[in-house]
This record gives sequence, C-alpha cells and structure tokens, in this order.
Amino acid sequence: MAEHKPGSMDITTQEKTFAGFMRLTTWAAVLIVVSLIFLALTNG
Repeated sequence: MAEHKPGSMDITTQEKTFAGFMRLTTWAAVLIVVSLIFLALTNG
C-alpha cells in the first residue's frame, strides 16, 4: 500500500464542479432577490 502524501491528489474536476455550483447559487440568489423586488413593486 502506497504512503499517502497530502496535497498530491489532482482536484481540478472538484474545483470546476464547485465553481459551477457557486455560479449557479449566485445566479439563483440574484434571480430570487429580483423576483421579490418585482413582486413588492407590483403589489403581487
């Protein structure tokens, strides 16, 4: 069994996935805030 060396694993896929998740979360939050503002202005 090979000895584990911290920091030697390739994590580019995980980084891309996390960046995509953060981008989606940010856009969703912006969309929700804009929707709430629109509803407040139109007395929805």
